[in-house]
Amino acid sequence: MVRKRIEETLAKITARVSIVVFFVMAFEIMIMISPFAFFFYSVFNPVFHWLDRYMVTRWLTTFFLPHMILPPTLFLSTIRVFGSVCFVVGSLAFVICALQVYLGKLFKWGVASKGLYCYIRHPQYLALGVWGIGMSILWPRFIVLASLSVMFIVYYFLAKDEEKRMLHQYGKGYEEYLSSTGMFVPKSLEQAFSFVQRLIPGTSWRYALVPFVVITVVIGSGVLLREVTLESLPFASTANVTLVSMLPEDNPLSANVLMGITKDGMAAKAGLLPGKDYLGYMMPVDYIMQGMIADTGSEFHLYKQHHTFSMINEWVLHPFQHLRSSPSLHMAQMLHVDPAVARRHHCPIAAKEPNGDFNRCSYRRVVLVEIRHDNGKHLSGAGVFSLNTTRVPVSFVDINARTGEVVNIARVQKATAWEDVPTPGI
Repeated sequence: MVRKRIEETLAKITARVSIVVFFVMAFEIMIMISPFAFFFYSVFNPVFHWLDRYMVTRWLTTFFLPHMILPPTLFLSTIRVFGSVCFVVGSLAFVICALQVYLGKLFKWGVASKGLYCYIRHPQYLALGVWGIGMSILWPRFIVLASLSVMFIVYYFLAKDEEKRMLHQYGKGYEEYLSSTGMFVPKSLEQAFSFVQRLIPGTSWRYALVPFVVITVVIGSGVLLREVTLESLPFASTANVTLVSMLPEDNPLSANVLMGITKDGMAAKAGLLPGKDYLGYMMPVDYIMQGMIADTGSEFHLYKQHHTFSMINEWVLHPFQHLRSSPSLHMAQMLHVDPAVARRHHCPIAAKEPNGDFNRCSYRRVVLVEIRHDNGKHLSGAGVFSLNTTRVPVSFVDINARTGEVVNIARVQKATAWEDVPTPGI
């Protein structure tokens, strides 16, 4: 009896630890734009650096979906919206089911069998999983997927253990409930996929196969999505510079921008050296998240701006607004000024024109990073995002994307606005 209680306690502790680890990893985006960012990274950045040190684990710190680039295809856009939907639906369902369970314990209602519990036995765990899928899309580091896999595995076995205890406690009544409901999906849907259970041996090997299948499916999905992403991104290359546009409408301007950066000694001024490979991110001058690529100014240190909740709201409920809407709107919020004033940052040269159309500003910022690798080959296109590469900030160039005229070049430190924290590459 004592041993059984110890096992139950350990199972609950393991489950809670797994969910805490997952949410710490998944909520990194929300922490990193808060004033507590460096308290968080003082603990977890050494972990990221340790993972980044070895080729076997480096992939865990990388991203598998477009994060700072507007998804260039309908499929990737749908995945991003799906992430927001899962986050909202999963979190609401989790809270509702948790209230139902804990209020039931408080008022001694017996087995929870109403609401979602009429159809599935563990809607709270299902909601937690849906919430987790949403978070892994909103902040798509592979380490988030890895921790999500662990959470899925732990809660599957916890659910099986709970069913055994409930069957022992409530007997025939719970047995009837088991026969009429599905575990994580409605019974009818569960029966439709019953052939999967027949494929798995009905022995102790089944419990070893569950973790293998979960990890393979979850991590494999991330690998597949990363390949789809890299195949979909709009790359333009010349010499040793690869350019990727944040916004799809800027793709036709890539040739002019590349020509402007590399001609008439501009490459040397921008710190671009022969024999090395570089990646340039083309964006609006005041793109709100450029601090994740390089430290281009204190106004892009998001953790200093005290707009954490508004940014989180936008991140979840307006998936593409931080890219699609006029970036001057963000700048207006950050500077506490009228958007008409903020547009001067959005288009610094055209702002001198009284009748300038700032929403069609032709000026762009190109943030340049050096791609360091050891394979001895020239990298371009999707190759600059290989897992065995590292990105080191070099400079940024403000340029008229239509004419190729460079209006400003500034060198930057070899760090992002979050210093040496590994940040998104795509």
